Amino acid sequence: MVNITQVDLLRLATSIPYAQQLQSIANASTDQISFLSYSDYFMTDILGPNVTQELVAHTDWVAFHEAGIYNIATGKLYATSNWAGSLDNPVNVTAIDIHNNNTIESIRYEHLAEANGGAAFYPVGSPANSSEGQQIVFCDEGDFTNPAQLVLVDPATNSSRVLLNSFLGRNYTSINDVVQHYGTGDIFFTDVPWFVAHGLEPLLTKVSRFFRPEPVIRYQAYRFEPKTGVVQAVADGFNAPNGIEFSPDFKHVYITDTGSHTFPNKDNLTDPATIYRFDITDDGKRLHNRQVFAYSDVGFPDGIHTDTNGNVFSGCGDGVHVWSPEGVLLGKLAVANGGVNNFAFVPGGLYVFNANNLFKVTLKAEGRTVKRDFGLYDKPAGYGR
Repeated sequence: MVNITQVDLLRLATSIPYAQQLQSIANASTDQISFLSYSDYFMTDILGPNVTQELVAHTDWVAFHEAGIYNIATGKLYATSNWAGSLDNPVNVTAIDIHNNNTIESIRYEHLAEANGGAAFYPVGSPANSSEGQQIVFCDEGDFTNPAQLVLVDPATNSSRVLLNSFLGRNYTSINDVVQHYGTGDIFFTDVPWFVAHGLEPLLTKVSRFFRPEPVIRYQAYRFEPKTGVVQAVADGFNAPNGIEFSPDFKHVYITDTGSHTFPNKDNLTDPATIYRFDITDDGKRLHNRQVFAYSDVGFPDGIHTDTNGNVFSGCGDGVHVWSPEGVLLGKLAVANGGVNNFAFVPGGLYVFNANNLFKVTLKAEGRTVKRDFGLYDKPAGYGR
């Protein structure tokens, strides 16, 4: 079953009750996705003529939270679960066998204490159309014992190693999301104060979502060279820099700011719920020309990905929002019960992470990284292990 609502933009611009009606549609179901179309383009070029949606898995823990990276060697999609409120129960990695009825397995890897965002990682210098050497780089948010760090995992061998855990000797606050530049092999990542106790550690160590000590560094985005060890701060001025993604031509970087949902001013709706766009210098190493790209009307933009046409998708408070390359809202993949923190493009569609629920949606739009991450450059007729 597919529920598609065409939004009347002129009516929306002049009627708050109509906006509330649309939000009721977005929140109508916890077991299916509803589609809100703000543009004909959303219908024809994002959803396409064969759109479907399906609830493919439900768990009794919050298994589907962040990351979402496919590994060719194992044939599985790797998400991360949510913080369960106890340092004795660290965040686990959720392996989804997308070729075998979406069966679910919980995994923990050595060196990875509190996993969050992640990205496919390829050896520095490898061709952009090669999938050889594919591994996963996870963001480890750290806890009161373990530092925040970047951890490289090979799911095929269950091996792992730390890539980075300090800025020239200073601790990061809580590394959140990461992406690799295909041309240079450099890693861009964000560091956010989501889980910081801010001087209240004795009171909050047992409170869910607070498991990091007082920050000793600004909340910034960074660039890291895995081969040389060079690390640079490349963007600041955020309340809480979170999701990070490239445009398909690598001329821009998008960074979400989830400041409106960040302690100590949590749920202050005047703080950022914003996507910023930066230009990338020709050498791929520096960011400049910061501008507001989009502002979420519901919740805040968290995980972020682009498609091959440059459209920008982000997990928000009522589902996945889709913007044009110019920052115009095109439509929503709406789901109740907490919206979406992240999602993962796969061939022919995407998987949507809705806390305890995992949805699969077929779409015409193709994710920026799908061809490489699924090894499809030389395999146009299908994919697999």
